[in-house]
Amino acid sequence: MSVKAYSVKLNGIVQGVGFRPHVYRLAVEYNLKGWVINSSAGVILEVEGEEEDLHEFLRRLQNEPPPRAVIRSCEMREIPVHGFTGFTIRPSDDAGKTTAMISPDIAVCQECKKETDDPNDRRYRYPFTNCTNCGPRFTIIKGLPYDRAMTTMAKFTMCPDCQAEFDDPGNRRFHAQPNACPVCGPRITLVDSHGVPVNREVRDLLKSGYIVAVKGLGGFHLAVNALDAEAVMRLRQRKRRDAKPFAVMVRDLATAHQHCIISAGEEELLTSPAAPIVILQRREDSPLPAEAIHPGLKTLGVMLPYTPLHYLLFDDELRVLIMTSANISDEPLITVNEEALDKLGAVADFFLLHNRDIYNPCDDSVVQLTKGRTIHFMRRARGYVPEGIPLGRPVLPVLALGGEMKNTFCITRGNDAFLSQHWGDLNHYQNYVNFLQGIERFKASLEVEPEALAHDLHPDYQTTRWAKEQKDIRRVEVQHHHAHMASVMAENDLQGEVLGLICDGSGWGTDGTVWGGEILRGDFLRFERVAHLRTLPLPGGDLAARRPYRMALVYLLLALGEPGLEWADRLLPDLKPGEKELMLQRLRSGSEPLTSSCGRLFDAVAAVLGICGINRYEGQAAVELEACADPGEKGSYGFALEKQGDRWVMDVMPMWSELIADIKSALRPESMAMKFHLTLVRMFEATLLKLRDETGLNRVVLSGGVFHNQILLDNMLERLTNRGFMVYHHQKVPPGDGGLSLGQAVIASEVGG
Repeated sequence: MSVKAYSVKLNGIVQGVGFRPHVYRLAVEYNLKGWVINSSAGVILEVEGEEEDLHEFLRRLQNEPPPRAVIRSCEMREIPVHGFTGFTIRPSDDAGKTTAMISPDIAVCQECKKETDDPNDRRYRYPFTNCTNCGPRFTIIKGLPYDRAMTTMAKFTMCPDCQAEFDDPGNRRFHAQPNACPVCGPRITLVDSHGVPVNREVRDLLKSGYIVAVKGLGGFHLAVNALDAEAVMRLRQRKRRDAKPFAVMVRDLATAHQHCIISAGEEELLTSPAAPIVILQRREDSPLPAEAIHPGLKTLGVMLPYTPLHYLLFDDELRVLIMTSANISDEPLITVNEEALDKLGAVADFFLLHNRDIYNPCDDSVVQLTKGRTIHFMRRARGYVPEGIPLGRPVLPVLALGGEMKNTFCITRGNDAFLSQHWGDLNHYQNYVNFLQGIERFKASLEVEPEALAHDLHPDYQTTRWAKEQKDIRRVEVQHHHAHMASVMAENDLQGEVLGLICDGSGWGTDGTVWGGEILRGDFLRFERVAHLRTLPLPGGDLAARRPYRMALVYLLLALGEPGLEWADRLLPDLKPGEKELMLQRLRSGSEPLTSSCGRLFDAVAAVLGICGINRYEGQAAVELEACADPGEKGSYGFALEKQGDRWVMDVMPMWSELIADIKSALRPESMAMKFHLTLVRMFEATLLKLRDETGLNRVVLSGGVFHNQILLDNMLERLTNRGFMVYHHQKVPPGDGGLSLGQAVIASEVGG
């Protein structure tokens, strides 16, 4: 047998996931010599030994990585034999250009959980137990390479026992950077709302109906016993959250099954290392107080404990907790102890604090499993960020700023796009400050200096204003719905022209109107608006999004004339006479902005059916309309398609007289809600068939916030596929504005490429 040597460079998520210990153990197993190192360019190793052993080592290195590792590239080359006498892990090297990726946070593994449950283990009930297979990563890391000195664990010096584990190649904590124990690691403190330490069990407080602010992995949560309706309503009142659904954390999978109908795929998501909030169908016999937790909905957001600290909140009597982000209204996530006490003193009764700093705030991810068993992101954050999204080809380094609501930004590097965590509404100043700080941190950790800046067309977005203040960088304005279309294309690695069905609440159009129900034809470089919903007045601009009854009045008036006003009086109790007269004056004067918004159409129907007349949170009318719809209903309403110049106008005006007829005949709102959904499905299908005939294009992408609606998404996928279309949708980023920056980034790269 001949001795050979290889140099190997691995890139991707290969730091903070136990990769070097994995390489070490594999090398020892095959009696190979050499070294491995963490560097800013990834994991680099030199290894030598018998040729047959080397080949098997290299095969397993690529095919059997640690559980949370993601290998994006593996470069191997034969080198001269050096004559190493053993295999070592060398100190990290931060020289050179960074190409490695930071790992997302990883939910506690079963081995660590067993230790915290074992009274004989030195980590019994220790809230910060972790190993190379689990624990904090992104939320504590300040830069690469991933070493303790580059994290918020730097101030905690390991005790001899922890250091021995860290140094032992046979231990699963070998080079586990956040390694800690009760002797040397972070600690929790329970205090009251004045910051005075309290000697009580946190579980007893929760059982007594108290609200507890809990410092977790990426920020604070507000926790309360989910079975205590009075306590939940008290939390709503104090948090000023009238109707938006709360997520729950359940003690274990068995408890989740008691309250929700869970498929095998949903169970897989719940128990995955990312441990997101999963939107599940609630069981009708669940004792949870629905009107307090998720009013107007039949679904429930559920997550499992993802840190040892969370497990300490539960026992046999306390199995379900409300676990909601600890902020007021739309303010940012709170991450600092002093800030929590200051801002949440009137909300929480007690505070469970700890002394490990959170460097990168990160909210819980929210996902849903589609009918086609694909993952659908409502919010992409903890457990997934900052994992890169592969683009299939090299792109220019671009910073894309996203939109105003549900903001994320995106930075491209090499073949990957890196989306930030969810920032929320940038109209809130502190969200905007965190967004700007996040940009600098991402740029530093990725070692990228963008060559172009991409932003939305809307002149009043904070992102647009900031972009225009930047000097010495090329700026690319990207139309909102073009960015949505490009986002689906990017994550599905599509080239060439497609048809894009883009439906959302609003986006600045190139003609000065507010778009939102569009079919575009285009690619990354250009687009053409080939169809849209009929354009209507938008009464009061953004005010219409908060008051669905306003758009309902517009549709009733334009569809039915004067009788529509009588129906408005009957069906829209929130529309007061004075407001109605003012609206009619402005509508008749033609002074209102115009819109083709699909989101506002959902609002109008929800208001007319008596489901939701005022949005107490963004999109409330639309989600409650979806929740109300009867899946057994197969009927639909009329619509019209009219060619106006070079584009098709999709008109739902014929629907309204039929809808009113159904109301007269006392048809159930559940049936009418479903008929409305199916009307849109059939209208979009009919339009796309005409456009395929005209353009020869057979690929359709679906995007925009309206496609959070699973009835619409599932039916469009099924019907278009049955018609022979190739249909693509989001599976890596949200279809709403949380995925907008990805499309902006790729468009800007193509424009400059």
